[in-house]
Amino acid sequence: MKTGYLFISNGTKPTKEAADSLDPIAPGSFSKAAIWAADKMGWELHMGINRNHPEQVESLGYDIKFYNQHCYRNIFALRDNWRAYRNLCRYLRLNPQIKIIHCNTPIGGVVGRLAGHKYGLKVIYMAHGFHFFKGAPLFNRTILKWVERWLARHTDILITINREDYEAAQKFKLKKGGEVAYVPGVGIDLSSFMAPQNKKEKLRELGIPENAFICIGIGDVIKRKNYKTAIEAISLLQNPNVHFIICGVGPEIGPLEELAKQNGISDRIHFLGFRKDVKDLLYSSDAFLFSSLQEGLPRSTMEAMAAGLPCVVSDIRGNRDLIDDGKGGFLVPPTDASAYARAITKLIEDAKLRDSMSAYNQSAIKNFSLDKVQQELLSIFETI
Repeated sequence: MKTGYLFISNGTKPTKEAADSLDPIAPGSFSKAAIWAADKMGWELHMGINRNHPEQVESLGYDIKFYNQHCYRNIFALRDNWRAYRNLCRYLRLNPQIKIIHCNTPIGGVVGRLAGHKYGLKVIYMAHGFHFFKGAPLFNRTILKWVERWLARHTDILITINREDYEAAQKFKLKKGGEVAYVPGVGIDLSSFMAPQNKKEKLRELGIPENAFICIGIGDVIKRKNYKTAIEAISLLQNPNVHFIICGVGPEIGPLEELAKQNGISDRIHFLGFRKDVKDLLYSSDAFLFSSLQEGLPRSTMEAMAAGLPCVVSDIRGNRDLIDDGKGGFLVPPTDASAYARAITKLIEDAKLRDSMSAYNQSAIKNFSLDKVQQELLSIFETI
């Protein structure tokens, strides 16, 4: 009998329609490299999904057995979290061949490690950004840090994806024989960033002048992403030729639209919602503008680098791992709108600087490629 490997990661709570869906599932960006490496090891593949009828869902690309993990993002949703734990324990009892749990994200990490400890399994935990980062609220730096320290004792391999977390994890006491590892993210497939798109055609589609200087931001429109500061920076430029397109959905769209209106720049701030053409939009832009307050290792920044954009980003964990200040872009104090505006002005005024930063980023992002991460995870799995 093959050794069983189970991947679990919390996600957004689905609508009833989404939970009942029988649409096929392929490994996503979080799981793609790990599933590849586990398959190379010859392990039997299992994965948690938030579907009501997982046994009827087809797996694309790999032979994966699914179960309903019922694992969501809200740490305070005690009933949901308890059900996630019970569902996992039940599945492990029914599948005793599972010897390895690979858990990701905060809730997935708690559920997976507790269940792994109960059944004496090997536990891998991949932290996508500790919540007790530098500058975090007191609750994060005390209670949540204590929880991570305690759970580390039930962890065989703790994988971090940025240098700040790697250094913090060195102070944890893991299970006997356990180890802390660094892997450069979940990997970005660079082969999909090879064909530049027609910028003029995309701008016409969006109703933006062809000669405009386009900044782009990507991610959920929530307070943590701090689009407020980015919009204020666009206002400070007082340059009618600069437009800012935002790809994402979330509860802050209304307040941000009002902010743009108050600053007289509503016609230059474009809320595009959820987009399936993000790569085309990146190739149609001139700079990546990202003022987030907290990240693990932001995929949006990596995608911008792969598309060859100079990046004006917040000077926070994760962005520091990706952007070489002055070479691939600018690292800016997260809430300093004036500093963002100055950095954008430098890019507008210096085409050679934009070109050099573009080339630099396209070279630097190779260190975070999907191929590299797959090989890193395979090497880690081989130690189990």
